Amino acid sequence: MPVLAALSVAHLLNDTLQSMIPAIYPLVKDTYHLDFAQIGLITLAFQVTSSLLQPLLGYVTDRRPWPHAMVAGMAATLAGILGLSFASSYGMVLASAALVGTGSAVFHPEATRMARHAAAGRQGLAQGVFQIGGHVGYSIGPLLAAAIVVPHGQASLSWFSGVAILAMLLMFWTVQLSMSSRRQHGESGAKVTEPRAPEMPAGRVAFAMTILILLLMSKNAYQASFTSYYTFYLIERFGVSVQVSQLMLFGFLVVGAAGVILGGMLGDRIGRDRVIWISILGPLPLALILPHADLFWTGVLGVLASFIMASAFSSILIYAIDLVPHRVGLVGGLFYGLSFGLGGLAAGGLGLLADRLGLVEVFRLCAYLPAIGLLAFLLPRRL
Repeated sequence: MPVLAALSVAHLLNDTLQSMIPAIYPLVKDTYHLDFAQIGLITLAFQVTSSLLQPLLGYVTDRRPWPHAMVAGMAATLAGILGLSFASSYGMVLASAALVGTGSAVFHPEATRMARHAAAGRQGLAQGVFQIGGHVGYSIGPLLAAAIVVPHGQASLSWFSGVAILAMLLMFWTVQLSMSSRRQHGESGAKVTEPRAPEMPAGRVAFAMTILILLLMSKNAYQASFTSYYTFYLIERFGVSVQVSQLMLFGFLVVGAAGVILGGMLGDRIGRDRVIWISILGPLPLALILPHADLFWTGVLGVLASFIMASAFSSILIYAIDLVPHRVGLVGGLFYGLSFGLGGLAAGGLGLLADRLGLVEVFRLCAYLPAIGLLAFLLPRRL
């Protein structure tokens, strides 16, 4: 638990900094006179960079572990945050966002491996503890942006460089703690128990992986509509201020912390496949109602949908790792990378649609995305 708690706090600090990017979109849009498609490209630069590097780094570290990778990744994030603070052009904003994506790519595969080793057989709980830090951090970003960056301007992002330095120190300490713990277990003869690989044909494993990727696409495309455009939607439809829209985005994101830990614990008890189809398909009626609701019920429905969907990723990730249990870094990097990449592609595509159809219509179309959760019934029931 000390290792998992430290990883969770490190995840919180890492994702707090990452979430500053979408949180400052209204400010960046006005400063550089951007349209929604250009806003989507910022998300694309950040998330696609991360998605391309994560599987590669996971594959490499499966063969040659690099425990201090998280520290190096946070250094890239620090450079990206400073670049965003003092960016003088749209091109520099894109480059700085890509640096932050690089930091994320380095952090997640190694942190996933460390959480896996520290799980003591309760993979759902371990991933829940690890990911709750990420959800809390990702939800804090918009709140900090509303309180600090929006009133004081883009340059105030540099004030958060101290958070990056603190994260680097914590990550270094976490690596030392994990290595010390594993040495002690080795000396006492204790071993980390890994689940046996399921006896499935390669074709069936590939089919299950394809279904998981499609489910992840559904989740992240719907979530991208909120993380990138929810504030604009609220401002356009209800005329709220930027600060109020950021607070409502905070509400949407913060409940994910509770959903992810509950989903991990439920997955240990009732099976990953059941949690997956509940978390992906469950928000469908809420999503369909949301575009027709008033301001109050828009906030309520968004929070409920976020809570239900939050449990999906940890169950999808563990299900995928259990399919290929000896490639933790590769699978962790692949699915974290896909999570970022699919979200980035969705954000870019939704930006183009928003410029043509308007944000209200985009949210109406996105309401049907959770219906892809029906594919979860095709997953093997053995894991």
